[in-house]
Amino acid sequence: MTDHPARRLLLVHAHPDDESINNGATMAKYAAEGAAVTLVTCTLGEEGEVIPPALAHLAAHRDDTLGAHRVAELAAAMKELGVTDHRFLGVPGRFRDSGMMGAPQNHREGAFWAVPVDEAAAYLVEVIRSVRPQVLVTYDPDGGYGHPDHIQTHRVAMRAADLAADPDFRPGLGAPHTITKIYWNRVPRSYAEAGFARLRAATVSFPGTGVVDDIPGVVDDEVITTEIDGTAYAAAKTAAMRAHATQIAVEGDFFALSNNLGQPVLTTEYYELVRGERAPGGRENDLFAGVTT
Repeated sequence: MTDHPARRLLLVHAHPDDESINNGATMAKYAAEGAAVTLVTCTLGEEGEVIPPALAHLAAHRDDTLGAHRVAELAAAMKELGVTDHRFLGVPGRFRDSGMMGAPQNHREGAFWAVPVDEAAAYLVEVIRSVRPQVLVTYDPDGGYGHPDHIQTHRVAMRAADLAADPDFRPGLGAPHTITKIYWNRVPRSYAEAGFARLRAATVSFPGTGVVDDIPGVVDDEVITTEIDGTAYAAAKTAAMRAHATQIAVEGDFFALSNNLGQPVLTTEYYELVRGERAPGGRENDLFAGVTT
């Protein structure tokens, strides 16, 4: 596989915008350093709430054209991050946004939450065997905050990692490949608290302020194994978030989702290594630490 770049990172997310909020600085950093960065997004985010009043007609309960609009937003965000390989699971629209947990949309035809895990995972196996990443980033078992598409993304990503390494699973999808390290997105509680302290001291126009537990994946500090200092890529991350204009309102170093509650933009991004060898010493500062091939 000498035609592949030396470092290959795969991120698997549920909806357009999740990648920029969670990993925008990480993606920009590794792309700038020459690593192959591949993003797979599992749905088009058709059920998202629309922030700008002028675009309200895109919503699922009106024109139901938000998904196509978010495809363009994602492309614009990836341009800001310098990521050229971004794909949807299967084909765009193969799996539909399932809505929030308990919503009727969870069980509509084509909803990502309702699809058998192995059926969806097979599409990701093909990607894994093609790009052959050493590192995979996805969500924890709760999907960070309990959204059904995030939970399903976790299940599909972890299952696909196992199936991609199995030579007996669908050999027509490519030669087997074992991912060296798998990380889950995390945020240390102390860092989140510091971010909200900055927000409370700032002057912003959001009508309210969120709380630490509004941030997906917040955990006690000792759970963190790896931190990526994305300070140099803060502008790229913020620009990528701004590109997702139907979903995110950005104001300086802060942002809000459709609930209009301010949150800090977190430019140091944190992870928990759940599969693979951890580099010796304290926290890793490189997702590829210890990767030799």
